[in-house]
Amino acid sequence: MPRSVACLLSLLACLPICPTVSAQAISDVATQVKGIQANVKVKAANEYIDKNREAILREWIAITEVNAPSGHEQERAKFIERLLRSYKLQNIRYDSAGNLIAVRKGTGGGPVVVFDAHLDTVFQPGLKIKATVREGRVHAPGIGDDTRNIEALLATIRALDAANIKTKGDLVFVFTTQEETNMSGAEQFVKDNKGKVDYYVALDGGYEGFTYAGIGITWYRHHFIGPGGHTRSRTPPYSASLPLARAISRIYELKVPASPPSNLNIGMLGGSEVVNAKASDAWFTVDLRSTNNDVVADLEKKIAVILDEEAKRAGMKLKTEVISTSPAAVIPGHRDSQLVKIAEAVHRAMGFDPPITPTGSNNSSAALLGGIPSISTGAGPCDDSHALTENCEIEPLYRGIKKILLLELALARL
Repeated sequence: MPRSVACLLSLLACLPICPTVSAQAISDVATQVKGIQANVKVKAANEYIDKNREAILREWIAITEVNAPSGHEQERAKFIERLLRSYKLQNIRYDSAGNLIAVRKGTGGGPVVVFDAHLDTVFQPGLKIKATVREGRVHAPGIGDDTRNIEALLATIRALDAANIKTKGDLVFVFTTQEETNMSGAEQFVKDNKGKVDYYVALDGGYEGFTYAGIGITWYRHHFIGPGGHTRSRTPPYSASLPLARAISRIYELKVPASPPSNLNIGMLGGSEVVNAKASDAWFTVDLRSTNNDVVADLEKKIAVILDEEAKRAGMKLKTEVISTSPAAVIPGHRDSQLVKIAEAVHRAMGFDPPITPTGSNNSSAALLGGIPSISTGAGPCDDSHALTENCEIEPLYRGIKKILLLELALARL
């Protein structure tokens, strides 16, 4: 997701700062949310969820078993489209990125609120998925990321219809493509709808809390290029693995701040393809993350110095590839915005003591970078995300669906 960090920072600097919310306003928001929660129709919607637990679980599993690797989401999208067409929705369609979009029109006078759950998974095409249920958990690749949130949206739509609930604002449900690779589905939706959306909620992970900003992520692949040779060739200069090893050791000695939240990881490395050859091209990847773009820039400079010094020390060339880059997605003052206060009130009304952090890494960043107030949260706790052993607790999902329902109504206005 290549971008010019400087350009985006200039853009964000020009955005209006979100107004802060007073203590009285916070109390008012909490009162309003509790009032919505106590509404007779909302209670009926929650009862619908309770009465249809088995059906929700079956549908959750059915969606999961339709494999949807990034770039190959069409079969799953069609499955969900068939469900959507049986609901009281308007304007069910696909956009140029393959996102599936459905609108539940409001009566007027309320904000336009987007709820996003991504269609894609990280697993290879052709993988046969079969979910199993045991000891209160459901096990399957992709059962959590992100089908628990797809099912949460579908269940809330049915609950709203069953209770005959209308909102003032439009609820826009977007099932996005390629979140796991480059967030291009969400980026296209934001581009197409700039100026038309008031709030954007990305459902992707999370349960008890939510994020209000996106962590910046930059991935590199650094190469040391040398002559290579046989095991018996002198090193230096023959093996490029020597400067690689020295550089990695020095990079891991760099101080990475805990505040603002920041991370550095060297996850992949490679060199010669046989045991008895010295590497002519030794490479490693670097994953830099921070909620502050200046921290990333500072670490980049320090790493560049280390790489240059070790390449010269070994008499080798250096080559750097940028795999992907996405700056930190931050709207000034957003922590005290109306959206965040409503989201906090909803979580507390549901009985959570919510962790609220600026460390999101999902489609919420695409919205924030487009200037749209956004948060990310989720409908249930899961383990082993992106692994074949992925699994989720079943019972909390129903509470999570009710949380998402309350968030929809608090934002779009009952």
